Amino acid sequence: MGWADAARKPGRAGLKWADADLNAAVAVCAAQLPVVAALSWLGTLNDDDPYGAGYDSAFGLACLLLFAPLLLWVLGRLHAAVHTMPAATLARLTMRRAGGPEWVWHLVFVGVLAVVWSAVGAALGGWLFLVGALWIVGFGVLPALGVAYVRGRTRRTGRAPRGRRIWLGSALGSIGVSVVVVVAGTVAQSTGLIKEYEPPKLSSGQLAGVWRGGHGAVLRLGTGGRAGLTKVAAEPGDHDPVTTEFAVCGGTGTWFLDTDGVHDHYSENGPGARDGVVVTVPGCGDATFWTIGGSEDEPELYVLFGDPDSGDLRRLTRD
Repeated sequence: MGWADAARKPGRAGLKWADADLNAAVAVCAAQLPVVAALSWLGTLNDDDPYGAGYDSAFGLACLLLFAPLLLWVLGRLHAAVHTMPAATLARLTMRRAGGPEWVWHLVFVGVLAVVWSAVGAALGGWLFLVGALWIVGFGVLPALGVAYVRGRTRRTGRAPRGRRIWLGSALGSIGVSVVVVVAGTVAQSTGLIKEYEPPKLSSGQLAGVWRGGHGAVLRLGTGGRAGLTKVAAEPGDHDPVTTEFAVCGGTGTWFLDTDGVHDHYSENGPGARDGVVVTVPGCGDATFWTIGGSEDEPELYVLFGDPDSGDLRRLTRD
């Protein structure tokens, strides 16, 4: 019951993971991932510049729907194996010696293991320790409570719930909450409660000046259409929009304001028809379309080389 009871030693529960417990840990972890994805989507519906990332794709959505069940099962199983069930084992051992509710100890060790895994991530992957620990705890609480619920129900009824019922309940709950989040976000956006990002509209006179970026990049836009570049990223000749290749140029050239986005080589994958600055330098590849982003108070120019979700983003800000 719950944990596999040792029938040969009444009153002492073994440490073997019962199927119902494991199913609850895996199913609840998998169920919360779509909700987190929906909340993450909700967080993108603000007034921050997405820099052309996150394009819509029917093919991508179809692939996601096709492989999501298997991916969620794998991630849920992995999380249960390295976090939820080891925390449950430590909770059972501690309860035998210290007493107290087992589910409370389970939550305590969810936090303890979160600290351990976050420390490993900080040491090997450069995570922010506190942020990582909070995220791991957040993902671990509901699976631990799911295991506690299944154990309590098993003790009350004398029979563990079937795995199919556990998965069905988790799936329905996940879908329901995700739909509520998506509908709420859509309504909030359509009614203006959440403002969708709109790039600033700048004139040629407002764009003129000095723009600086990383790696010593400096772009000078003169009022007469003359441009001066120092270590500025530019489109290479005969470029391929799906690659992240670019040239680093210096020298003088010309620029003009494109209000239709027709010179944006990435318009099919990126932000679409947005205003931008077209900079051309003789002997430095193709003309480069610097998209206007940021805000009215803090405008930016940027180019996203390659894929919108994993490309190389180069930004310039007003000096």
